[in-house]
Amino acid sequence: MTDHRTPATHQRAPATHQHTRTTDQRTLAAVTGALYLVTFATSIPALALKAPFLGGGGSLAAAQTAAVLEIMLAVACAGTAVAFYPIGRRYAPALALGFVASRITEAALVAVGVIALLAFTTVRAGLDADAPLPSTLDALAALHDGAFLVGPGLLPALNAALFGTLLIRHRLVPRIIPAAGLIGAPLLTFSALATIGGLVDQVSPVAGVLALPIALWEFAIGIWLLAKGVHVAPVDG
Repeated sequence: MTDHRTPATHQRAPATHQHTRTTDQRTLAAVTGALYLVTFATSIPALALKAPFLGGGGSLAAAQTAAVLEIMLAVACAGTAVAFYPIGRRYAPALALGFVASRITEAALVAVGVIALLAFTTVRAGLDADAPLPSTLDALAALHDGAFLVGPGLLPALNAALFGTLLIRHRLVPRIIPAAGLIGAPLLTFSALATIGGLVDQVSPVAGVLALPIALWEFAIGIWLLAKGVHVAPVDG
């Protein structure tokens, strides 16, 4: 059968496919960026709300609000990697899949911390106002702190190593952004290991300074992906 389509018709399909793929990548990148910003909007106020309560003060309502925020944090953590995976697998499937696994593990540890916090609130709500705090609460607080030390306290370093390497290797965003994450990864790892070794307090000025490059990287990549998306680079091979 003779093909009566004109050359222009033959050329239109690839162009349309490329446009659709670019649009899809733009949307996925924007979702990834928005979810990164959600992690900021939830984690910082949650820490401020729950810390006094875990220390024996604060209010039940504040702790419950922190738990809700951290459930949102867990969903956003996993969502960043899942949303970006269709883009990342085109360039570096192993790095993209590793990022998904690491981010979901972080989200799971956040969820463990939330469960410990909710158990803490339940036990403490049943106590008389002047009653001494039972040792059970110390155990729940320790479980919460441990989950957050290994989760949001350590795994963002692995996330940055995987995601930052993917982005910088294939020039999907300006190099300065993932470079901040790759610089911050060993600093955050050192901070977490120093905390485990008892050299640094989990919430302290030293830990805050060491975590700053990772925080800047995550905020910057969130803003960039939401506003600009990724550069649609050709896939090797």
